[in-house]
Amino acid sequence: MDTTLEDLGDLDSARREWIGVAERSDNLFSTWEWASTWWRHYGGQRPLCLVGCRAGGGELRAILPLYRVSAGPLRVLRFVGHGPADELGPVSAPEHREEAFGCLVRALDVGGRWHVFLAERVGPGAPPAWLAGGRVLRREASPVLPIGGRSWDDFMAEQSGNFRRQLRYKERRLDREHGLRFRLTTDSKSLASDMETLFRLHEARWAGGSSGALAATRREFHRDFASHCLSRGWLRLWIAEVAGRPAAAWYGFRFGGDEWYYQAGRDPAWDQQSVGFLLLAHSIREAMNDGMRSYRFLRGGEGYKFRFEPYDAPVDTLVAGRGVVGRAALGAAGALTRLPPSARRWMRRIIPA
Repeated sequence: MDTTLEDLGDLDSARREWIGVAERSDNLFSTWEWASTWWRHYGGQRPLCLVGCRAGGGELRAILPLYRVSAGPLRVLRFVGHGPADELGPVSAPEHREEAFGCLVRALDVGGRWHVFLAERVGPGAPPAWLAGGRVLRREASPVLPIGGRSWDDFMAEQSGNFRRQLRYKERRLDREHGLRFRLTTDSKSLASDMETLFRLHEARWAGGSSGALAATRREFHRDFASHCLSRGWLRLWIAEVAGRPAAAWYGFRFGGDEWYYQAGRDPAWDQQSVGFLLLAHSIREAMNDGMRSYRFLRGGEGYKFRFEPYDAPVDTLVAGRGVVGRAALGAAGALTRLPPSARRWMRRIIPA
């Protein structure tokens, strides 16, 4: 292999080259903006293991954004950005992805200061069985709707007559009876209040249920990241207003030629009028009419996503162990009893069954 591995230092030192590689990566969660925002909120003083894969001619082909966290005797290696990210892995252009995973395997082989490697939500671009000795802990749906030059009218013509009638009827009726308006956040003056509207409507959507996607510390993270995205032209924050008041919010991004649907919220008082579904359809309509390549619903196999007939591009969470401690950590519950109690509790939190 003609690539060499090098230590890229810290996030600020790698910024210029990282931005260039990430813009060709087709993955929003591979961007320097995502990683640096995440590190500021969640990295703490943990050791950063930022590895570059450089071709013989000097081109930086890939970045391996890793960090190490310890508890008791365990040293666990993870991707920077996990948790709120829906897809992770090496940062590289699609044509260099296989090479990037090869560099990751090499980096794991030569970097001896870890017992467990937890590779969360690795996308479908990974080569088969790339993590030797690893196992898949979880596979999660991640639907993608190809657009391929279709306009919204083209798309609607392909749907069933019932789908077309229901969508058009509900949108027209809501507009006629109450006034329906879709508003896109385009300036920093309205960003803060629109993010608060998103958080409030998301919480209302889950009243009596459970969703930590935009709760607690993640709100601060998304406030910061949304600000970065607004300045880069990536942010897509739609507010559906009914009778002059916010009734639903859609939070996503426009990156790499794709539309990324991250989270949403709605006022349950308007559930009978399907305001959340109407806003989702509006975001798809805008993506199609603006010539996006695809619409990415991101992680989760909820039925409402598949009403638009996407295909599934699942993400996998994999784990591998090294040495006696690493293998014990990945063993059955009986093997875990060989570890100190603090390590057992911690490992069960980070490595789900």
